[in-house]
Amino acid sequence: MAKCLVVGGNGFLGSWLVDALVDQGHEVSVFDRFSSGQSYISTGVRAIVGDFMNHAHVRAALSGQEYLFHFLSATTPATAEDDPTIDIRTNIASSVELLEFAVEAGISRVFFASTGGAIYGEQAPGSISELALPAPISPYAIGKLAIEGYLRYFQKKHGLNSVAFRISNPYGPRQKSNNKQGVIPIFLNNLAAGRSVVQYGDGSMVRDFIYVEDAAKLLANVVNYEPRHPVYNIGSGEGHTIAELIGVISQVTEVELDVQVVPQPSTFVDRVVLDTSRYRAEFGEQQFVPLSEGIRRTWLETAGKRA
Repeated sequence: MAKCLVVGGNGFLGSWLVDALVDQGHEVSVFDRFSSGQSYISTGVRAIVGDFMNHAHVRAALSGQEYLFHFLSATTPATAEDDPTIDIRTNIASSVELLEFAVEAGISRVFFASTGGAIYGEQAPGSISELALPAPISPYAIGKLAIEGYLRYFQKKHGLNSVAFRISNPYGPRQKSNNKQGVIPIFLNNLAAGRSVVQYGDGSMVRDFIYVEDAAKLLANVVNYEPRHPVYNIGSGEGHTIAELIGVISQVTEVELDVQVVPQPSTFVDRVVLDTSRYRAEFGEQQFVPLSEGIRRTWLETAGKRA
C-alpha cells in the first residue's frame, strides 16, 4: 500500500483515479479546491482543500506522501487557445514549483497527466507510438510537452522519478461540458438541452476515445510496478471519426442530432489513434468498455441531470 496524493483529484479524470487507487488498497489524499462538492465516491479519502497557486497549501499537502499524481490543469485547450500566455503563467510555472516542492518533500515518484492526442501533432497515418517525435501545434499541448521536459530535468538534476501518461480522449460520467473540453459530454449536454451540436469540418477527424473508468484503472495499475519507461500512451488504440461518433450517439439516445457544420480550426489535429503496445507489454491487457456502452452510461447521467 502506498501513500498517494492526487492533485486535482476532485476533477473528472482525477476523481476516477482516486476511486481506482482506493480500490487497489492505497492510502489516498486529494488536493483540490472542492468548489463544486465531492466528485469521487470512495470513502476513507483525506480531502485537502487548497489552491494550486498557493505555495504553503501545496507544501503542506505534499508532506508525508510517497507518490504524487499531478492531474490538475488550470486551463483547457479552448482557454489556452484564447490566451497562450495563460498556460505559461499558470500550468507551466506552477508545475515547476510543484516539482521543486516534491523534491523537498522526498516524493518517490511523480505521475503526470499529459495529453495523448494534441502533443503528437500531425503524424503519418496509423497509430502513434511513444517513439514518435512530438510536434504540438496548440498552446495547451505545447504546455504539456514543456512540463514533460521539466520532469526529465528534475529526474536528472534531483533524482525525482517520474512518469508521464499521454492520455487520449477520456469520456464518461462526471465530465462537465461547460469547460469546453470533451466532444462527447458537449454533444450529449446539447442534445439533452435540445440544442444543435457543432461539428468541426466534414466529420472525418479521428479520435481515440477511452471510457474514463478504464483509463483510471490503467493509470492506477502502474503504481503496483516499477515502470521501465518515462512515458506511456493511455488510450483504447481504436479510432472513430466524429461522423461515426454522431451516429453512435443517435443510435444510443434514439434521437437524431441537429448538426451544425463549421470550419475546422487550424490547430485541430486530423487523426489521433494511440499505439498502446508499450503499456500492454509491461502491465498486461485490459478489456475496454465499448464506445456505445460508454456513451449509454454517460447519457444516463446527462439525461438524469436534466430530468
